[in-house]
Amino acid sequence: MTGKRTRIINDPSDLVPLLQAFGSDVHKKVFDELSQEWRTEKELVGILGDDASVHRSVALLRKSGLVETKWRVPEPGASPEKEYHSTYSRVQASFGATMEDISELISLTFMSEEELRAVTEKLQKMVGGGNNSLSNLSRELGLSQIFIRGVAKRADGLAVRGQRIEPYVEDF
Repeated sequence: MTGKRTRIINDPSDLVPLLQAFGSDVHKKVFDELSQEWRTEKELVGILGDDASVHRSVALLRKSGLVETKWRVPEPGASPEKEYHSTYSRVQASFGATMEDISELISLTFMSEEELRAVTEKLQKMVGGGNNSLSNLSRELGLSQIFIRGVAKRADGLAVRGQRIEPYVEDF
């Protein structure tokens, strides 16, 4: 592995996508491949097999900032393709949190999609309606800010931007 940057984690909710990524065999295999060299999704599918799982893994790793993207110059007459490579080779965590917050985040990380669906849908609806202040969302949903941040980092259509939750659109 070549020398890369260190991912500094100052927010405990950043653990959610990390635990999610490395708690899955497929996500970990995709990350391991991308740690070795630049690869397109097509190449990853050729190595790992499942197209849908590879796409989901790349999307999760991109959203969490663990992989970077560039365009591959194609052979003459072919279309360019995006290729991916891991961004970080090290992690440094520097945060304080209550045991309650950590337990909430770990529990949230391993909840099924069905268990989270109601909260995620309410959150997406509120954010889509313009209510994106973390403190307002926390008050109106009756959930902690750390939990809402974790849900947004896990949800496909949401992103955390400072003290705001915003819609997130993947640009594949």
